[in-house]
Amino acid sequence: MKHLSLLFSKPWIWSFIAALITWIITLVFTGGASFVGLSQAALTFASFSIIVGLGQMMVITLGPGNIDLSVPATITLSGTVALKVMDGNNAMILSGLLIAIGIGLAIGVFNYALIKLLRIPPIIATLSTSFIVQSAAIWYNRGLRVKPPEALATFTTSSVMGIPNLAILALILSLIGWWLLEKTVYGRWISAIGQSAFAAKMAGIPVDGVRLVTYMLCAVMSSLCGYVLASFSGGAALNMGAEYLLMSIAVVVIGGSAVAGGNSNVPGIWGASLFLFLVVSMLNTYGFGAGIRLILTGTIIIAVILVASRPPRRA
Repeated sequence: MKHLSLLFSKPWIWSFIAALITWIITLVFTGGASFVGLSQAALTFASFSIIVGLGQMMVITLGPGNIDLSVPATITLSGTVALKVMDGNNAMILSGLLIAIGIGLAIGVFNYALIKLLRIPPIIATLSTSFIVQSAAIWYNRGLRVKPPEALATFTTSSVMGIPNLAILALILSLIGWWLLEKTVYGRWISAIGQSAFAAKMAGIPVDGVRLVTYMLCAVMSSLCGYVLASFSGGAALNMGAEYLLMSIAVVVIGGSAVAGGNSNVPGIWGASLFLFLVVSMLNTYGFGAGIRLILTGTIIIAVILVASRPPRRA
């Protein structure tokens, strides 16, 4: 009983419970016929949200006001440029990956340069960056559609023992992210900055350096998402990253990370990503459109914030 109470005290458990309930409801409605297909689809499409969510979570952990709105544009530009560099050639897969990572690093540096040097609030700085990056993607794409290398496309659409390769990739990145946040000095620093940037600076923590690295990591995660999303989709589209602006924030909030910063929650990203995909699947099963999905997602985020902001009961 004590162990059960301890489990339910974890903020991330509720996102998994919500995902499980939604999964069961969908299976019941379909008569259980889509058990394997729904499970694999959930793991596959949730992987993209997990990858971008990990980066966004790190930025939000820095404290109030920190958020990266350039995520969708970074996804689009990195996917577009990587595919054109690879040009369907299997020998260029690694080059495409390095190009995507390089784009992420550059965008992360540019974001923080606006924030630090020009003293622009992060929400405005990253929004401005998104317009610039999206414009670059439009100019570079010019209406052309390039197919990904066959080996890369096969990897992103295949599975190992029923588990999608993309889910395995997301798990590896999640473990790396968890290790960084929970087991390294960087993780302690980012948590301290989120709780009080002034106190962290007085304690000798290199606040500006940590914030720069964090914005770079977020942009790199977005560029990696663009790289695999374009390969999975069979090509890059100019709106391919659009839905991940709200999604990258929603999975962080619903997953149990502190909205005010200072506390991250890697497992919760998984539960929230699976839950949001399954909600979409359930609504599609019942014939609801994208409008209802967005309204429901927004309502869920508001509800989670209200619950999270309630003061604990005194004994």
